[in-house]
Amino acid sequence: MTDTPATLEKLTARFGERSWTFSESANSANRRIVVPSGQVFQFLEFLKTACGFDMLAELTCVDYLHFRGAADRFGLVYGLANTGTNERLIVRCFLNEPDLAVPSATPLWESANWFEREVFDMFGVVFQGHPDLRRILLPDEFEGHPLRKDYPLRGRGERHNFQRITREDS
Repeated sequence: MTDTPATLEKLTARFGERSWTFSESANSANRRIVVPSGQVFQFLEFLKTACGFDMLAELTCVDYLHFRGAADRFGLVYGLANTGTNERLIVRCFLNEPDLAVPSATPLWESANWFEREVFDMFGVVFQGHPDLRRILLPDEFEGHPLRKDYPLRGRGERHNFQRITREDS
């Protein structure tokens, strides 16, 4: 693993110390920062251009509904990697209803395209400026976001609302 303090120094020089927080696991293998949702694109862009994080390895969402002590409903999780130094960094930001929108990361990493579509489909987070933000896993007619904690475990009867596709038709 590379010298993460250098990345932290660059972040502090660019954004100051008050707008974001840093934490890491005991063995320093899991390093993460939490950034304000209104600045997530600026942080991601800086991490790519100035700190060498050239790969968006993952992007997902967590629903903290009913999570003990949670102050926010949703958490976006960006997993970044610097392929030259093997450094990894998790960038998180938190969102609450009704404002579930952040800028798209597709101008920075093309891999964000399908990641963002999945988060949009499953959680309802809108990625502003996305080139093709539409459902990726569920039919266009589907209503709701099934990975939200308030979605019924048995669904809302969706199976009966859609045409059955046989193996021959697929």
